[in-house]
Amino acid sequence: MTSKQRAYLKSLASTLDPIFQIGKSGLTPEVTQAIEESFHTKELIKIAVLKNCFDDPKEIAATLAERTHSQVVHVIGKKIVLYKENKDNKKIELPK
Repeated sequence: MTSKQRAYLKSLASTLDPIFQIGKSGLTPEVTQAIEESFHTKELIKIAVLKNCFDDPKEIAATLAERTHSQVVHVIGKKIVLYKENKDNKKIELPK
């Protein structure tokens, strides 16, 4: 992913609300599965890491990206943005 594409995705993500929250139990298989399933309908997902979660958000983002075969757009504070291209139902056209 180029820096131009990343910047474009960041601008799209700025208006999104987090659709998942990771709490004190951390990154569970159930949360990972739910995020994987949400990539069937959405290409860009924002995740909130709650204050009672003591895991590092950057590590959570890297683990999620690996398990869901997605890309980390950015991690700011306790917010994670992931992108996964949907070949069947493409909604976001990335700049070249």
